Amino acid sequence: MTDPIADFLTRVRNAYLAKHKIVEIPSSKMKLELTRILHEKGYILSYKLVEGTPCSTIKIALKYHPLTKQPAVKKMKRVSTPGLRKYVGVEDLPRVLNGLGIAIISTSKGVITDKEARELNVGGEVICYVY
Repeated sequence: MTDPIADFLTRVRNAYLAKHKIVEIPSSKMKLELTRILHEKGYILSYKLVEGTPCSTIKIALKYHPLTKQPAVKKMKRVSTPGLRKYVGVEDLPRVLNGLGIAIISTSKGVITDKEARELNVGGEVICYVY
């Protein structure tokens, strides 16, 4: 696998499309940070790190609207790829759907959202857009 973050986003996206309640993803520090941000911003219900003998996994409980059963995430788009990295300064930080969505940024202060990056006045690598 050449792009584990794109694999993470695709697994979550496909689980939402298939109306699954839980999705399991191989764990890494970056994927755990992405999951933490999705949980904090209300795009997923909960997550749990499951330690295993060969490798650990992240179990993610997906979130749907209670009445219409629509997924909480409409779109997840990978921005920076291994072949073409996308770096932005603090003045060029993206706004996703005029502030309704989030952009996940990898900065020197850690993996944070675009709003937090503006508050901390840092730029970095744009990982993905979620809305």
